Amino acid sequence: MSDVLKVTDSGHVRTIMLNRPERKNALNSALSWGIVGAIEEAAKLDDVWVIAITGSGDSFCSGLDLTGPGEDANPQTPRTAQLDDLAWISHFLLDMRLKCETPIVAGINGVAVGGGLSLAMAADIRIMKRSARLLAGYPRIGASPDGGLTFTLPQAMGYEQAMRFLLENRTVDADEALRLGLVGEVVDDERFDARLMEYCQFLCERSPITMRLTKRGLSRATNSIDLEAQMRLEISNIGRAFASEDAKEARQAFFEKRPPVFRGR
Repeated sequence: MSDVLKVTDSGHVRTIMLNRPERKNALNSALSWGIVGAIEEAAKLDDVWVIAITGSGDSFCSGLDLTGPGEDANPQTPRTAQLDDLAWISHFLLDMRLKCETPIVAGINGVAVGGGLSLAMAADIRIMKRSARLLAGYPRIGASPDGGLTFTLPQAMGYEQAMRFLLENRTVDADEALRLGLVGEVVDDERFDARLMEYCQFLCERSPITMRLTKRGLSRATNSIDLEAQMRLEISNIGRAFASEDAKEARQAFFEKRPPVFRGR
């Protein structure tokens, strides 16, 4: 396993920890594909009954690493478009909800932004540290949602609240996240790590067959759309958004720490 991830087992719980604390666990190609591979591997193991995913340091995941070269600065490059037009970001939801029948608990230990928020929302259950924060982040870089947020956010909080959250681009604290339905539990900072493991071990008191069949039933019941087609729509949208002059201006303004000037083209 690459050093950008730490994978540990405790009983029947497998913990996948994002391990780029110096970049606030920002998603580059190695980390993103590492997460996908780690989920796929854990899903195949009969002895893994629950999967926990969390971040190292003070962040869960700060989203796409915009400072990286080449494919690390864009969720869809010419090469990945040829090899896999869904790109790694779409596999978060497809793998975690449809392909993996093992329950996944996201331990949101710090900021979750953009693709990092997508990763958290793709989990089945979310526990959030009180000091953590959630942010869509897409408007500030001239992008549209990806990673399944067009599916998971309205499912969790309703259509209008999802629209407001995405377009207003406001930062949501733990208490508001709980009120909106983005997470199911908020835990004080000093108890967070222990509570995350405690909860996962609590789930392991159930039969793994029961848990897998329950997830299979719920995922199918709540997926009345063609989820893969929705992921392709997201990738198409963000590709168009990133290619616009407005998006280039947004990214330039982001790095220069100034308000962007949009021209609608």
